[in-house]
Amino acid sequence: MRRASLALGAVLVPLGWAFAAAPLGMVGHMAGHMIAVAVAAPFLAYGIAGSRFDPAERWPAVVTPLAMSLVELVVVWLWHLPALRLRVDMQPLALLIEQASFLIAGVLLWSAVLGTRIGGATDRRASGVAALLLTSMHMTLLGALIGLAPRPLYAMMAQMSGGHPAIHGLDALEDQQLGGVVMLMVGAASYFIGGLAMLGGLLKTRSATA
Repeated sequence: MRRASLALGAVLVPLGWAFAAAPLGMVGHMAGHMIAVAVAAPFLAYGIAGSRFDPAERWPAVVTPLAMSLVELVVVWLWHLPALRLRVDMQPLALLIEQASFLIAGVLLWSAVLGTRIGGATDRRASGVAALLLTSMHMTLLGALIGLAPRPLYAMMAQMSGGHPAIHGLDALEDQQLGGVVMLMVGAASYFIGGLAMLGGLLKTRSATA
């Protein structure tokens, strides 16, 4: 089961990076971003959970749910500043760094909320529920700000993506609005559902113990 999860996550990583690098404007960027942090990352984290490659197992005092949630918040909001988005869209190396940071932040967070043998899986998963719901909230807020903005914040992405005109045919504001919808539907939903699933499992475990 864990090997299958790890393999699926490994397959999804280049898929997400391909979307981010394609001339698809903000829509492509958001698809790549969401695949990295909200789809590939949980599969990878589950695949390495409890192994010597599990960051939460190696550094339980540092890789904690709430701390990693804050790390992901900073990473996600920082890379969506319009000035940094322009740099990423024009420089392949910046794109590589951005996508790698999304993936690393996602794996760290999902690894932290899964719990460890050292830190106590039940206790860490309790704070993991809060971390996932917090992440869902800030993803929702950012997606809403991007999607409901009255003017284009990333006009250059619809006009020129990776040095080529965006191929989806949307204008700058439509491209941005659809990108915000992608973040809301995939990112916010993934963390919210993950948080609820973990909460249900935690309540069931405590009920059985009682």
